[in-house]
Amino acid sequence: MTDNSRKTTRRAAGVAAIVTLAAASLLAAPAAQAAPKCPTPAKGTPAINMCAQPGDLLDVRIGDVLPTQPSLGYDEVYYKLGRYTLGKDKINKKFDDWCEANGQGEAATADANSRLADPTSFTCTIPVGQETTESIAPMKTVVIGPGGKLYLTDGHHTLTSFYELADGGPNLHVRLRVLGNLTGLGQKQFWNTMQENGWTYLKDAEGVAITPKQLPTSVGLANFEDDELRSLLYFGRDIGYASGSVPFQEFYWADWVRTSGAVDLAGWNRDDRASYLSTVERLTRAQTALAPDAVVANGLTASELGALTEWNDGKKPTGGEFGKLSKPYEDAKPGKLAYALEFKQLHGITSAETVGVR
Repeated sequence: MTDNSRKTTRRAAGVAAIVTLAAASLLAAPAAQAAPKCPTPAKGTPAINMCAQPGDLLDVRIGDVLPTQPSLGYDEVYYKLGRYTLGKDKINKKFDDWCEANGQGEAATADANSRLADPTSFTCTIPVGQETTESIAPMKTVVIGPGGKLYLTDGHHTLTSFYELADGGPNLHVRLRVLGNLTGLGQKQFWNTMQENGWTYLKDAEGVAITPKQLPTSVGLANFEDDELRSLLYFGRDIGYASGSVPFQEFYWADWVRTSGAVDLAGWNRDDRASYLSTVERLTRAQTALAPDAVVANGLTASELGALTEWNDGKKPTGGEFGKLSKPYEDAKPGKLAYALEFKQLHGITSAETVGVR
């Protein structure tokens, strides 16, 4: 998640627009969100799901959540797995990420025997029951659907990364923040409401529309398509745009890259760091060149999707977020891209051939 304390005034307008849009979406949510009086849940579903209200924190088994998007940026997951298994952090980053996802800030203590599957083996900076508005804000989100089923609206990459770890898997538990309770709706009305509120993304990795029935039934890499543009957008965070509260934000930007022709993808080799960095730079410079009111995708403007007014927030290529991203694995603090490529190389994972112009 982006550290708001490090934001500069140049980002303020874009971020404010994102927050305003998200708030408006929640306020405009239909009355159908009101939870019914705890009807009988679907078989195997906890009854508490039926009564959950927006803002509630639900402890869930990650193997039970249902995705609301068909694809992931695999390279983002590879970065996380690389950071978790090859990291040079004093405390393994996976514990930071779990604590943040659970509404408990960062990891406070963890050692070589600590395991995600055993929360008693490590500690977070904020104990359960002492959460703050700030610690709850970055939690991953869920909508309660018909029968009390859990539909994940944010956190597909994080939960998939946890799923793939030896001390994670489908039985790992983490809390999710409830966005809405739509248990009183039938399937058709439920999916219509999900789309109206922007709580699902129904396009595949090539930008082709799909139906809800084509969505994966669980997190985990094998259940998703690989959207390489979604990965590209992830590495461009805080260089060309600021990550905010618009659900599926990077997918809208990826749709723009796919359809606008504004970014030259010729020669992009996803297994080569220099080529990848060059492509990230072309993407992010194209984002910052857009007028704030330019429509990007789904009626959302560049400003609403967090486009920065200056590339790399006005810093030189050797500084700022682009400078951090450029650090090789050999550095004391490798960049995210370096971790992704190192993990792929060690595990014999190769991407598709060099990408041509779409």
